[in-house]
Amino acid sequence: MLSLRYRIVVALALAVVAVGVCGHLGMTFLHVAPANTVTKEHGEAVDEWIYPEFEQNWKLFAPNPLQQNISVQVRASVRGADGMTVTSGWYDLSAEDGRAIDGNPLPSHTQQNELRRAWDFFVATHDSQNRPVGLRGALSEAYLRRIAVLRLDRNDAVRATTGGGGVLERVQVRSRTSNVPPPEWSREKVSTTPSYRELPWWDVPRDEALGGVR
Repeated sequence: MLSLRYRIVVALALAVVAVGVCGHLGMTFLHVAPANTVTKEHGEAVDEWIYPEFEQNWKLFAPNPLQQNISVQVRASVRGADGMTVTSGWYDLSAEDGRAIDGNPLPSHTQQNELRRAWDFFVATHDSQNRPVGLRGALSEAYLRRIAVLRLDRNDAVRATTGGGGVLERVQVRSRTSNVPPPEWSREKVSTTPSYRELPWWDVPRDEALGGVR
């Protein structure tokens, strides 16, 4: 039997969790609801809460499902201990997520959606020349860059590139898109040659390069 003191602590903790859940559900409702007085006045606050992690869309019900394989890849520019700058090879982050999911009956939300949603977020806020469109362009760049830095750190890319110590200075992201081959019985002909969308090099802030993103 819990003492009165611990029961009060548990009750307060549950109250905080309940308020947080109700607040999140309210923000999500306002995000998907038709335009109204509240969203017109506080729409910016709602967007700041929802994007990019909690975005809602109707792609599950799209009449034309995606017929392409899109993989996100990254490479690093590293300054070694000798002061020389070395560029790494490309790391296929989507393939890494695919290997983590394959055969896993309970893959994590991060493995399934983090990278994919970050790329979708970037594409939705940039034009074909990779120039930001709208106010969320800078946010999508920072979000994608931080994911890339985290994944490079997991791969120990700095050490692998320089053979020892070094500092991550810049990252470059690209996508590799290839059409899904049609079934054998189909007469449809599609090109299987992949296409690439290569983004500019992004400088990595010093705190991120030193492990400040977790």
